[in-house]
Amino acid sequence: MSTKTEQILEDLKSLTLIEVSDLVEKLEKTFNIDASQVSAGVVMAGAPAAIPAAVEEAKSEFDVILAEAPPADKKLGVLKIVRTLTGLGLKEAKDLVESAPKTIKEKASKAEADNMKKELEEAGGKVTLK
Repeated sequence: MSTKTEQILEDLKSLTLIEVSDLVEKLEKTFNIDASQVSAGVVMAGAPAAIPAAVEEAKSEFDVILAEAPPADKKLGVLKIVRTLTGLGLKEAKDLVESAPKTIKEKASKAEADNMKKELEEAGGKVTLK
């Protein structure tokens, strides 16, 4: 083991459970991986190869999905945003909102999907990105 690796290992040993949890969360976000899906054998044997592959496979297109129909007091706001984002007519947008979960947009860029999610959630909708 190199001295650099040994130093990192010693630093990890000194972390609290909360700090380890934060570290795992940051590693997952940085390398777009899910630590719960990685087995011990993969971590030990394949980590150097797995990390670049995970970074390469980072999603660039997302489906914006209205997860559930909004409550009655938020429905009109969500309906207006859906019409703006999709260009649908009033009846089509109303049917889409009322029949959630439904896909609002397929293959949106990360920025576009995040913007759509933000707008819909501000209006009172519940949105997921896939």
